[in-house]
Amino acid sequence: MAPVIDDEKREVGVPATVRRVVSLVPSLTEAVAATQPGLLVGATDWCTHPADLDVTRIRGTKNPDVDAIVALEPDIVLANQEENRLPDLDALRAAGLAVYVTDIRDVDGSFDSLTRMLAACHLDEPGWLREARDLWAAVTPARPRRRAVVPIWRKPWMAVGSDTFTGAILDRLGIDNVLGDDPDRYPRFDPSDLPEHDLVVLPDEPYLFTADDGPETFDAPSALVSGRLLTWYGPSLSEAAHELPIRLLGSGRAPGPGDDHCSDVS
Repeated sequence: MAPVIDDEKREVGVPATVRRVVSLVPSLTEAVAATQPGLLVGATDWCTHPADLDVTRIRGTKNPDVDAIVALEPDIVLANQEENRLPDLDALRAAGLAVYVTDIRDVDGSFDSLTRMLAACHLDEPGWLREARDLWAAVTPARPRRRAVVPIWRKPWMAVGSDTFTGAILDRLGIDNVLGDDPDRYPRFDPSDLPEHDLVVLPDEPYLFTADDGPETFDAPSALVSGRLLTWYGPSLSEAAHELPIRLLGSGRAPGPGDDHCSDVS
């Protein structure tokens, strides 16, 4: 085995040939599937992209079936520092599996992290990743900058707080998260007691906000967007670079076929 170094600076003993991969993160599953789909043998129940993915399901990101993963005999297990629990990863390591952990906190860092992760699977940087890097390099931040709140749940109301990939995406677009300095990553909040803001970003996951469920609570204009474009890192980054400027800022390309799941700022 040749050791590689993951994002947590751990040495991971990866076989010289990788033929079987288990992914514990939807974004990483999509990244591998778009690059070399035949490698995947296991993924979580939440791994919804690509839609035709046909692999063994190993429960969720927070409660993976360790025994089922071990039985799949993967050459490498892909995980993420935020998404997955250390006890589960340690259990997989104790079973003798190579566990590679990513740590993705911003847009540019996502490109480098994904490149390293795919290299650990003995895969070259794919075209979709180069395209995403180029598209985000061309994104022009809003001037003047916008100020947004990003609810993710109601009853109780919760929103995106500090140190999140979503916040980094918004920052690149020229949008400041008004709860970005909160000590919690996903704080509770009172809609009537928010810092000054001029935009409400309402994703369709984990809570499914709709035109009739969410915007009526806020005085500021609302934008309904795909949560995948705000939170996933992988092939969705290209789509996010195309879609989010028009959805959140009213700039960029015009909506096209298949865009019914989102609405423009209103």
